[in-house]
Amino acid sequence: MDLKGKRVLVLGIARQGKALARWLPTQGAQVTLSDNRDAGALADDLLDLLGFDVSYALGGHPIELLNETDMVCVSGGVPLELPIVQAAMQRSIPITNDAVLFLERCPAMVIGVTGSAGKTTTTTLIARMCEADGRKTWLGGNIGNVLIEDLDEISEDAVVVMELSSFQLEIADVSPDVSVVLNVTPNHLDRHKTMQNYAAAKANILTHQAGDDIVILNADDPISNSFADIAPANVGYFSAARMVSNGAFLLGRRLAVVGESSPSGSARVVCERQEISLRGDHNVANVLAACATAGAAGISVEAMRKAILEFRGVEHRLELVDTIGGVQWINDSIATAPERVVAALRSFEEPVVLLLGGRDKNLPWQELAGLAVERCKAVVCFGEHGPAIAENVNYARRGNLGGKLQRIEIVKTLPEAVKMAAATAKRGNVVLLSPGCTSYDAYKDFAERGEHFRQLVAELKRQKREF
Repeated sequence: MDLKGKRVLVLGIARQGKALARWLPTQGAQVTLSDNRDAGALADDLLDLLGFDVSYALGGHPIELLNETDMVCVSGGVPLELPIVQAAMQRSIPITNDAVLFLERCPAMVIGVTGSAGKTTTTTLIARMCEADGRKTWLGGNIGNVLIEDLDEISEDAVVVMELSSFQLEIADVSPDVSVVLNVTPNHLDRHKTMQNYAAAKANILTHQAGDDIVILNADDPISNSFADIAPANVGYFSAARMVSNGAFLLGRRLAVVGESSPSGSARVVCERQEISLRGDHNVANVLAACATAGAAGISVEAMRKAILEFRGVEHRLELVDTIGGVQWINDSIATAPERVVAALRSFEEPVVLLLGGRDKNLPWQELAGLAVERCKAVVCFGEHGPAIAENVNYARRGNLGGKLQRIEIVKTLPEAVKMAAATAKRGNVVLLSPGCTSYDAYKDFAERGEHFRQLVAELKRQKREF
């Protein structure tokens, strides 16, 4: 759609909404920003938009806004069940978002990455591989830079590596040139309601591809693997359990690429497993996914290896904040689903004091509760969902009296959880903030929660020194 003269309603004044508010006027669109919050609650966001030619409708989303609207853009956190969105659909007003607008217009090859877990790590590593190969690389999407404002600077010979969430994909009618589906396991069921809906949103990353495009699937994940049946593009795979004919796999202790990922046509070793600095089997899978994707995009094996050896992970993902009195304090704030906490726990042999809590996404907790009883020294539950988490862990504990779990505590806030953990952990232990929930009961996002955790640990260290 040519946006010149179009009246565009942007729902949600957050990171994506603000980027659209800055970019759309440059395309000649007339923009109205609407948010449920009032001007007082949005003070900082509104300051970011000073000087931009936009109108505001704050404190709600009146249906009357649609009377003068040609297109609606929804930010990631805005559910499609919102009455104004449903009314727009009934009136056949186009619904889109920043990711779709970007994909429609980007002149460069786009690599899009989605999955229930591992998106940020894999997306970042793929970008590092592209950079190591000398490619002009743009990284963003659902992480960091929204990308829509960079369109004028992105050239045809560049490569864009873009994380895509199920929220962005559920209304997508365009797909990236190279699509990656890491895994599809229960997540965001508070939004999508059923696994079928959630999987369908994830599948949208590939359903609009062309025959000469590429999709990389996880041969070890049943749902991701099943997408091969509906893929219109060329299919490659990654696997930590078996060899594949096109993609990347684990061969003993070595990571290898083959097929389009290997210019020689035969399997080539990228690195040894022990050369990966990231903890856990799940991160081996993420590295394999990055290798398969980079190879399909024409990146050399040498560049893959260089990026892997230099990669130390992303912020808020199993990040070592500090070691105080022989206790490691680990920030895994990005773990917003129980499944991610399971993967994190399996990365440690040391006794763990686990901090769980936040706002639930209507996800199953049974597997995590059972693993916590088996592996953790203590579990400290905080936030809105803390009491319910404690109930799940207590239930699992009654069924496994031989587990290692000694204590289950319930507190209200993250600072209280850190204080409790400091009183419980001993030399040789790990304190792991891996909440299993969103941060929205107390923080604007997982990054703010993780940053607060860092500050609390720094304050704890200062107090220890003074003592």
